Amino acid sequence: MKKNLSIILIIFFLYANSQDSYFPGKNNWDVKSPSEFNYDSKKIQKAIDFVIDNQNRGDKDLRVEILKGFSTEPYHSIKGPTKKRGESNGLIIKDGYIIASWGDTKRVDMTFSVTKSYLSAITGIAVDKKLIRSEKDFVSNYVWDKTFDGEKNSLITWEHLLNQSSDWFGNLFGINHWEDRPDTSKSIDEWRSEPQKQPGTHYKYNDVRVNVLAYSLLQVFRESLPKVLKNTIMDPINASDTWRWYGYENSWVNIDGVKTQSVSGGGHNGGGIFISSEDHGRFGLLFLNNGIWDGKRVISEEWIQKSITPSETNPEYGYMWWINSKLGEDYQTTDWKNVPTNIFYGSGFGGNKVIIIPDENMVVVGRWFGRNTESTFIKMILDSK
Repeated sequence: MKKNLSIILIIFFLYANSQDSYFPGKNNWDVKSPSEFNYDSKKIQKAIDFVIDNQNRGDKDLRVEILKGFSTEPYHSIKGPTKKRGESNGLIIKDGYIIASWGDTKRVDMTFSVTKSYLSAITGIAVDKKLIRSEKDFVSNYVWDKTFDGEKNSLITWEHLLNQSSDWFGNLFGINHWEDRPDTSKSIDEWRSEPQKQPGTHYKYNDVRVNVLAYSLLQVFRESLPKVLKNTIMDPINASDTWRWYGYENSWVNIDGVKTQSVSGGGHNGGGIFISSEDHGRFGLLFLNNGIWDGKRVISEEWIQKSITPSETNPEYGYMWWINSKLGEDYQTTDWKNVPTNIFYGSGFGGNKVIIIPDENMVVVGRWFGRNTESTFIKMILDSK
């Protein structure tokens, strides 16, 4: 009898402990006052006012903004869909509850390179499902076409693609690897003739190589990545049906006789994930809870931890998540040094952020942050307690 009682008490304790965070149902999200969690409501509002007053006020037509923002790339062009953006909006989520928000948080907007964090997550799904045995495997063992031909390309692992140290050489959907974010101190001839580096030895943020990861995952899953994301992550976290994930006009490939679009890992050339702040918030809440949603495992905790482990080639970067690591102090701005070093975040062009603050059991989502204002905003939130 005592043994049975002990088992019941243990189960009760584990269940109670798993309910520390609230998980919103579909189409509804409970709201609480900041004061219920010992935050000063006036100071929180002051932080929100700061964000609104200092928001990115660039061109609302993102086709114009994208081309203007990457004007140093002579071959840069729009190849996928775009959407005129809305005003600044966002959420502060504490213990799963919305404790503050501003703007239209249901509006679907482009999210640019925050898409990369979603791409990383479904790579984790492929590893969890054993479709990929290990992220340290050579991608050439899974993708059998010419994408990974070459002495160095053949040595690229999934991990190299995830932490942007692959230095993949080639052309994907009409874009050469060297066209993306070139060194403007060099000539075009120098960009084209730059020697390929050994995979895993050099960090270079490059959307063509990110799109190679998306293309490679498509070959592994054998179905569209938007469908994979919906079935394995977005539906389990009760996301809305309003988000979309696009590739380029010319990124359609044949998968087992079915014409399927290979999606892009960001909106650098158009495309990427179009999504609301509220759906971003659910995704952030999943990562805050180490891959568990309302008691159910969605992504392995092991993958979550790998995703936010500093890379050898850039201690600020993991598997397509940015990390406020103290290992990266040489990279950090002064403001980020004033907030906890275990913060991690997805980040996209134009001031799109999904920020995870483990110490506070908090997720912060912001759209169209002004340049270098995000960390100040986070500090204002933390100082309101």
